[in-house]
Amino acid sequence: MSDDPLLPGPVARALADYRELRDAHGPCWGEPPITYVAQAWATVFLDPRYNYWNAARRQLTERYPPEQIEDHLDEVDPERAVRDSLAGDVLDNLAALRLTPEGFALEADTQVVLGDRPFRTSLLLDSSTDKPVTVVVDGMPYEVAPHGARVVGLERDVSVGGQPVDLSPLCRRAEAATIRVRAGFPCRWSVAGANGQGWYPDGAPPKKDARRRPYFHGDDLVVAVPAEPITVTVARGMEYTTSEVVLTPEAGAETLVELAPERLYDAAARGWYGGDLHVHLNWMGEEPAAPALAAAAQHGEDLHVLNLVAGNVASERVYDVEALAHWAGEDLPWSDDRHLARIGVEYRNDVVGHLTAFGLREPPRHYHTGFQGTADWPPNAVALEELRALGGLTGYGHPFHTAFSDGDPPDVVLSDGRNCAAREIVADAALGLIDTLDVLNHSSVHATAGVYRRLIGAGNRLAVTAGTDAVLSFCRRGTASSPPGWERVYANVAGPLTAESYAEAILLGRTFATTGPWLELTVNGHGPGDTLELAPGQRVEIVVSSIGPEVESLEIRTAEGVLAQGPPGRLVATTVVSEPTYVVAIASGGAHPRTLHGAGAYAHTSPVYVDVAGGHVAREPDVRWCLAWLDRLEVLLPEHGTFEGAAQLDDHLDLYERARNVYRERLPRP
Repeated sequence: MSDDPLLPGPVARALADYRELRDAHGPCWGEPPITYVAQAWATVFLDPRYNYWNAARRQLTERYPPEQIEDHLDEVDPERAVRDSLAGDVLDNLAALRLTPEGFALEADTQVVLGDRPFRTSLLLDSSTDKPVTVVVDGMPYEVAPHGARVVGLERDVSVGGQPVDLSPLCRRAEAATIRVRAGFPCRWSVAGANGQGWYPDGAPPKKDARRRPYFHGDDLVVAVPAEPITVTVARGMEYTTSEVVLTPEAGAETLVELAPERLYDAAARGWYGGDLHVHLNWMGEEPAAPALAAAAQHGEDLHVLNLVAGNVASERVYDVEALAHWAGEDLPWSDDRHLARIGVEYRNDVVGHLTAFGLREPPRHYHTGFQGTADWPPNAVALEELRALGGLTGYGHPFHTAFSDGDPPDVVLSDGRNCAAREIVADAALGLIDTLDVLNHSSVHATAGVYRRLIGAGNRLAVTAGTDAVLSFCRRGTASSPPGWERVYANVAGPLTAESYAEAILLGRTFATTGPWLELTVNGHGPGDTLELAPGQRVEIVVSSIGPEVESLEIRTAEGVLAQGPPGRLVATTVVSEPTYVVAIASGGAHPRTLHGAGAYAHTSPVYVDVAGGHVAREPDVRWCLAWLDRLEVLLPEHGTFEGAAQLDDHLDLYERARNVYRERLPRP
């Protein structure tokens, strides 16, 4: 056994296995190349400016009519899709060798290299010729198909037809200097040159967030940098501002940079603790991640609660299951009175949805269904029952991936294919089997919020939560390589922060989820999760407040729709209630440096419920919307699911019928 409490023997051996998989297979670790595995590989190179899926679909239009494209995404050539996505651009980690009928040309975003250190990069072989071309890279021949593309690693030399390629555009040499960055407490640091190139302490993975900003975590760290102008930025999660300084360090000397971020708000001082309920330690990627990296990130982001989840990708292998077996039911070793870390589970089925569990006492028996041709059975309800029996707080993660507004029918959000959407949540919510929905996620926040309001309007009690799906083993993959906690669910905890008190606060609905802004809601003085018992005709006062420079507008919604809108800071409205409803608050804004979601700034509270004359909200249009969802799901499932006989499909359909009966009971009596 290892003497390191953060790296016990089974976890150390698993980490060594992951490194071997990475070294043998690259950033996908040998996983079957299904659509999102191929996309994960591609987006190691592509940043959010470039749309891989658009290029992939254009590629398929050469062979299939538009209505068949979605059924053939597993046939995409990902290397060609990377080339087509870039449309002639080059990236800092992907130079391009253009192969033309006239010859070849190397294009690159020139990188700075310190002294005589080695330089390694990736090279896109991009052919516009009508014939195959062989390119020799570091002694290895690669054949590029006519008008095709290849991505290869490069260290030493390249030749085409025996003619060497001049590699001088790839990099330039600079004198080395050293800086020491110090804030007095753990932070997130960004050290960048004039060209945006990042510089990192020895041993730190070269991470970039969704805005392509380099970063690492810690305090009092030494970084080798060029003796040229650099920008040092320090931040510490969403409760802090950023501070920045530009300097030119002296060659051969160490320069001390003392810099600290300022607090914007202190949630814990108000009894609110922010958590990220969906973070992977390892799930493919460029640099397999040890638990120490999670510890540094959690403290550097001042993230109160971190839920690391074990999960598979596309095969039977469940990453970090060894860590789950070792630490299940325990706080992870770096936890303290303000920072709680646990390891849980992502249970995955690509047809009916992915679930996460927080606070498990022990590992479950099953982690996934429907991969590598196995049956999409049993329904997610079976997993939910097991996870709950093991003490887990359950929620659906990254639920929906389409544009959607509250007035749209279910068909708009219930798209075709095996796309990981939370399709069974409408049934599981009706049957009381699911606790939360990650309204804040890396996918379509507005679509998820719209579905969430339909669900609570139909009489289901679900708490708003947040899960980024950040993957610590990824270095350059948009939001997946962004720091954990870039979205958070804040829960109003009674007493000290523990796994149990945090889960209880979420179960009670005392939450809001946010990309950064502080958002507060009261209805007659009551906060999210509370229920007001009123008589028809009573008036309520609703107060919403926000903190955060990214907020542009506030909104109050009830089951009937938007009640009030206003500028940031404070919004007050009154209404007379005549029937059961709910009240939620929303803060929103456009793109902002503090916001890593492409949809802009966003925060959404759980409801304050308003019961009237003993009745709970069950708005007829929302109930009928949920019934229509189940009808559509009953059509989609046999089209896209895999089943070993009719009995397995019937288990899902029986679940949906049970849920229908619940919704029918909520409809008004004729």
